[in-house]
Amino acid sequence: MYAPERQQEILRLAREGGRVDVLSLAEQFQVTAETVRRDLKALDRAGLVRRVHGGAIPAGRLDFEPDLAERDAVAADEKQRIARAALAELPGGEGGAGSSGNVILDAGTTAARLAAEIPLEAELTVVTHGLPVAARLADHPGLTLHLVGGRIRHRTRAAVDDWALRAYREINADVLFLATNGFSLDGGLTTPDLAEAAVKRALIAAARRVVLLADSAKFGQQHFARFGELSDVDLLITDTGLSPDDALAIERAGTEVVRA
Repeated sequence: MYAPERQQEILRLAREGGRVDVLSLAEQFQVTAETVRRDLKALDRAGLVRRVHGGAIPAGRLDFEPDLAERDAVAADEKQRIARAALAELPGGEGGAGSSGNVILDAGTTAARLAAEIPLEAELTVVTHGLPVAARLADHPGLTLHLVGGRIRHRTRAAVDDWALRAYREINADVLFLATNGFSLDGGLTTPDLAEAAVKRALIAAARRVVLLADSAKFGQQHFARFGELSDVDLLITDTGLSPDDALAIERAGTEVVRA
């Protein structure tokens, strides 16, 4: 396969999957990783993709925000493993049984999967501004569930703006389970929307412990609105797609890492 043919196929894969990584492409095309990096560099110069850590994403995707159903379908197995690992971080241990602790669940597809994993017998106070999260917890008899109001963003089904910000300024939570669209050592925590970013900053300020739930494909991605630093995060729960070297670099910067 000639380089232009390979680059065209790489572009197709990036557009279909939302991201490509160097090692997988090298294996697929039976070429070296350096050859793939040259292909990605050529596509980047042409304005067709943007380089991110370990691979590339389609051009324009940094400011594009897919809807909830599309995001939930991406890295579904990884998100499920992350959600199950996050159960151990609930007050009182896995599942939150027998605990009177209180948590904030951010809006996001992985947070919604965590909500679905919380047992019916859990005894917790849960605060969320995410409609899908609240819907998964509404039938739990042992929970005290608080749904924060505000303007609902259709893409994320999350409440934003002043009502939501005021509510989060009035609470102190034991643990926040935080979501993000992108995270990196240099770029921090980012999301495409400024209103969502403002709420996420309020969440971080409202919690004594911050647990970030983020699949490895988000590592190295940077979006328009920055709402925090990785140093704001006590624990990152991700999947094994994050390399041991990257995990070590994050831990050296002060954030514990669990690769589920």
